[in-house]
Amino acid sequence: MANKSNTAFTPTVAIPPGETIAENIASLGLNQQELAKRLGISEKHLSHIINGKAPITYETALGLEKTIGPSAQFWLNLESNFQLHLARLRNEASMEKELDVLRNIPYKEMANLNWVTATKNKAEQIQESRSYYGVSNLTLIEDSYQVAFRKQKQLGPISDLGVIAWLRKAELDGIHMNTLDFASKNLEATIPELRNLSTAPIDQVIPILQKICSECGIALVVLPYLAKTYICGATIWRKKKPIVAISSRGKRIDTFWFTLFHEFAHLLLHGVNHIHIHYEHDAEDEANALATDLLVPDDLYRDFVEKRPYQQKQEITGFARSVGVAPGIIVGRLQHDGLLAHSSHRDLLELR
Repeated sequence: MANKSNTAFTPTVAIPPGETIAENIASLGLNQQELAKRLGISEKHLSHIINGKAPITYETALGLEKTIGPSAQFWLNLESNFQLHLARLRNEASMEKELDVLRNIPYKEMANLNWVTATKNKAEQIQESRSYYGVSNLTLIEDSYQVAFRKQKQLGPISDLGVIAWLRKAELDGIHMNTLDFASKNLEATIPELRNLSTAPIDQVIPILQKICSECGIALVVLPYLAKTYICGATIWRKKKPIVAISSRGKRIDTFWFTLFHEFAHLLLHGVNHIHIHYEHDAEDEANALATDLLVPDDLYRDFVEKRPYQQKQEITGFARSVGVAPGIIVGRLQHDGLLAHSSHRDLLELR
């Protein structure tokens, strides 16, 4: 026996039950004015029912049963099927708009990171994406996040939905982390301890960083980089708790630690509920200056540059040891200031 297809034909137009009313009154030799009087409703309201602009209510169904037959249930079933078909048509139209949004969501990359379930079915991808972004419809994603998006970055066009996906992952991971109440004075007091951790292997450091941050009231999240987002880090607030997220992009030790201290600087400067996203090649700001000084005190750095042969690796490692930071952080700052070629001492910049 051949298998029957379970794909039913779905009309592209919903036919209102009013058309059946019109056919019945015509067969009975009535007109709309006469039927309206028999139903006890206005001719205008009956016209709206016939044209699908007003629903058949329980009362109207009972009236039709008494005037033109057959039964109230018959008319209610027609109305129910009509409304259901209208909803399906609206859903299909909405699905088309959501498919347009889905094309700009880095779904495959997110699935590879286990942020969403891997599937090639577009309807399932839409459902997964709704759940991930926490919206009832994908067209609502951008309006649901009150952040400023950059439409064009120096390195190319930015993926707004990729940015939101990254921020959403930070939110989902960070919101469940247990922390004390945020206190900027506690963060400021731990800066030397945090700075000294830059000398240890990063895999060992992250759990320690997260513990120290939690004691300062901060949920620290380290996330993989998503293509075309150009995000280094961000700070968002949820339930009166700052979530600091750092991207693993670049894999340079100076980038990781500067980004982390840049987010700390924003917390110290701007306090509660200030949402910030740090992109690559952002313009210099006060947080940059504070982060730089927190990592390597400016007076010590200037003294080193003025009095020592700072290009030499031995001098760099010695100065880094005296300050209590990884040598790569010194290399990164010297390169940023144009005092050292970007090809110099690359081995010190590796994030280990």
